[in-house]
Amino acid sequence: MSNQQAATGDDTIIEGRAPLVAVFENGCKAADQWRIGTEHEKFVYRKADFTAPGYAEPGGIRDLLAGMTAYGWEPVTEGDNVIALKGADGAISLEPAGQFELSGAPVETIHETCAESNRHLQQCREVGDRLGLGFLGLGFWPDKARAELPVMPKGRYTIMRAHMPRVGSLGLDMMLRTCTIQTNLDYASEADMVKKFRVSLAVQPLATALFANSPFTEGRPNGFKSFRSHIWTDTDPARTGVLPFVFEDGFGFERYADYALNVPMYFVYRDGRYIDAAGLSFRDFLDGRLSVLPGEKPTVGDWKDHLSTAFPEVRMKSYLEMRGADGGRWDRICALPALWVGLLYDATSLDAAWDLVKDWSAEDHQRLRDEVPTRALAAACPGTGTLQGLAREVLAIADAGLARRARLNRMGDSEQGFLSPLRIIAESGETNADRLLALYEGAWDGDITRVYATESY
Repeated sequence: MSNQQAATGDDTIIEGRAPLVAVFENGCKAADQWRIGTEHEKFVYRKADFTAPGYAEPGGIRDLLAGMTAYGWEPVTEGDNVIALKGADGAISLEPAGQFELSGAPVETIHETCAESNRHLQQCREVGDRLGLGFLGLGFWPDKARAELPVMPKGRYTIMRAHMPRVGSLGLDMMLRTCTIQTNLDYASEADMVKKFRVSLAVQPLATALFANSPFTEGRPNGFKSFRSHIWTDTDPARTGVLPFVFEDGFGFERYADYALNVPMYFVYRDGRYIDAAGLSFRDFLDGRLSVLPGEKPTVGDWKDHLSTAFPEVRMKSYLEMRGADGGRWDRICALPALWVGLLYDATSLDAAWDLVKDWSAEDHQRLRDEVPTRALAAACPGTGTLQGLAREVLAIADAGLARRARLNRMGDSEQGFLSPLRIIAESGETNADRLLALYEGAWDGDITRVYATESY
């Protein structure tokens, strides 16, 4: 889930459709300017009893943020509360129940992404050790009920928490009990965006399967490999899903703008506060007919804020966001950008990946999306039989793409090694969810607290 802290600061009033589309057009970059952005969330818990700390309590989330300022992070406030940090490595922000997120800076190589993540996790461990806090890498809280979780003091979350139960039964679980890893990538042109969007959207169920890591709910197996992925199917149908129009003739910036205009609003940010606009229409806002701001028209900043409230499997702002993966351990943080960079940042790999999926029907895309939360790599897949078969082919393509990129670190290592955890999963067919379920039924003897020892950073 996007965790934007405030409006973008672009106060240009929108007149007509051109500024809407320009946000996407302005994202076009020459290939030598393409960057990699990696976001990862983790659950924060008290080591003494595995409870989730609140914001203001001693040794809680506010103190965790304060401790991070020793490493050069600068506070970002909302009202009287520090709710985020900014620094050279990007931004640290809070998800609704205190999930701790690094939105990494845009970097050129996966080596840099991993160095950035390693710095961040080391800082978390050092501050956490002083406060008695640990950090857990899973896609869903394995043992916490909603009522056991705190709520962070952020205006947009107050609006979302009130609205979610109106439109789906699992939206509050999405907010309070999930964590993800996400990769953000650039495009060169509208045509390049279209091809990357189509490939990444088609392959997104494979990413969900490879990163499946949320098999427990409130201390017991929940019947899913990626319960986090299932949650998105009953969060809000107006702003989630597969987006079949992406594969239709004529898709481009204009068509995505139309989609975003049809997504109901959540809020408008004005004068340091969030105004509740949940369920209202951005089209009415364009016409000056938004009931909560009568006569006022939106700014470009409002449009960018609104784009952050759509939650499809792949999302476009002025770049593309890959949103299908569960949260996981450190090597998974590096593996996700390796997968997508290998597929999308090399023209030969992009063509090869498109050849694998270009003949899939809308029904094929939806069936994969429906099956993957429970079946993961065993889900049926056109052409390859199962997603495990597709995984082998896709990883070979990504590996070749990374080899052609030839981005080496100081030791002479390429980016290909970051795919290693995914190769193991693809060959064995065993996801991290499968591994955890086997431990739960075996060595753990049903004691879910054992997961903190194996899955913490």
